[in-house]
Amino acid sequence: MYPEYFVAPMRADLVNAGFTELKDAQSVKEAVESEGTVFVMVNSVCGCAAAMARPAAKMAAQHGKHPDKLVTVFAGMEKDAVDAARNYMLPYPPSSPAMALFKDGKLVHMIERHQIEGRPAQMIADNLIDAFEQYC
Repeated sequence: MYPEYFVAPMRADLVNAGFTELKDAQSVKEAVESEGTVFVMVNSVCGCAAAMARPAAKMAAQHGKHPDKLVTVFAGMEKDAVDAARNYMLPYPPSSPAMALFKDGKLVHMIERHQIEGRPAQMIADNLIDAFEQYC
């Protein structure tokens, strides 16, 4: 676990862009299993989250066609919420940062850390936008 003062700006980065922060397993279950589309961003303190993942998620969320819900969990903080989100992302291994799109409770698109590292935020956002166009 990280000190809250350390992660607060990283949390705020997504919350200020319209994401809802999920802090327990029940709120993850309710979000992911809801009808419609849900984009889950597994936030992280790492550099690739700051430089690539969060900017990409925010860019994609501003696209005209986007998921019904934008939610986030924070790796290294709320363990139960993160574990619940990762269970829905199976068979993909735990990854942070990570991004998943669900439609009617089913995983339809996944971006893992290895697909984030070393790629420009715009490239990641374009990948998400393509998924939003297809599923939302």
